[in-house]
Amino acid sequence: MIQLKELKTKAELKKFVEFPFKLYKKNPYWVPPIIKDELASFNPKENPVFKHAKARYFVAEKNNRIVGRIAAIINYTEVNEQKIKKMRFGWCDFIDNDEVSTALFNKVASIGEENNLSFMEGPVGFSNMDKVGVLTQGFDHIGTMITWYNFSYYKDHYKNYGFNVEKEYVENKFPFLNAHPKFFMKASGLVKRRYNVKALCFTKPEEIFPYVDEMFDLFNKSYASLESFVPISNEQKEYFKEKYISFINPEYIKFVLDKDDKLIGFGITMPSFSEALQKANGKLFPFGFYHLLKAKKHSKDIIFYLIGVAPEYQNKGITAVIFEEYYKTFKEKGIEYCYRTPELKTNTAIAALWKNFDPQIYKQRCTFRKDL
Repeated sequence: MIQLKELKTKAELKKFVEFPFKLYKKNPYWVPPIIKDELASFNPKENPVFKHAKARYFVAEKNNRIVGRIAAIINYTEVNEQKIKKMRFGWCDFIDNDEVSTALFNKVASIGEENNLSFMEGPVGFSNMDKVGVLTQGFDHIGTMITWYNFSYYKDHYKNYGFNVEKEYVENKFPFLNAHPKFFMKASGLVKRRYNVKALCFTKPEEIFPYVDEMFDLFNKSYASLESFVPISNEQKEYFKEKYISFINPEYIKFVLDKDDKLIGFGITMPSFSEALQKANGKLFPFGFYHLLKAKKHSKDIIFYLIGVAPEYQNKGITAVIFEEYYKTFKEKGIEYCYRTPELKTNTAIAALWKNFDPQIYKQRCTFRKDL
């Protein structure tokens, strides 16, 4: 018999975080989170997303052993301001047992109904800055620190429960050698002259901080037209500034300014921490921090995390300026492969942006929806 248990204390939530460590033990493709960081992201005192969101965490138990987990999430900005009556759910893992997955999905559905929501969709996080989607293709590729990995049977459980595919995402990769200067160098020069714009690069984290709020404002503007976009709040800006910006290699952040030094474009990339996180196995000490620092300095793979351009400058070649600066940095560092985070299949503009680099789709994922 399957029993559901709601977890509330830090000690209980640690069990929630640690369940996939057991489920994916010895799996060569799963990338574990840092346990301390994962717990912090669930703490309303530390994560400002909870000023406009609420989450409840559940595990399924069989014979006093955890066999599944799920987080039920309501984002009130989405529900009340955007009028999207969505019951979110994420951090969804389970053994290959329909009774287990059904119990977890039923709990989310009941919470959605109690709150008069119209449908449930997942797996998604608290906001757009979190992980998204269940992996449907590419199970034999290592994950990243900003995506969820899962077994191939997951998608069958969603379908068996009556879910339908809601949004589809693709993940692409290409060798750095494909990023030939002929695709952007000349265009970059023309764009700089025509629009009187310039690139801004960094060598120290403290040089970036004065621009971070402006960057997130630009992020909100440039991504506003995408499906299910929820803007980042002022409190979240400070949170992400402390959590991520100081850790990302400063030379992997590129900005474009107009003639008045206003930010009109940005790019954020990061080295691949996947293998380092596997070695850390959820802990920074005694050796986890060393593995992460080594990857930060020496990884030959990079992940394109975010690229944003002000709406009034879109389709004017601003990304050529960003690509030129990345090309110079990556060539100097001997980067070998470039990976892109999940992108909506319907986002044809982003697909066109990369087409000259001959990218290959190596993973696909999706979210699932069920009306309540």
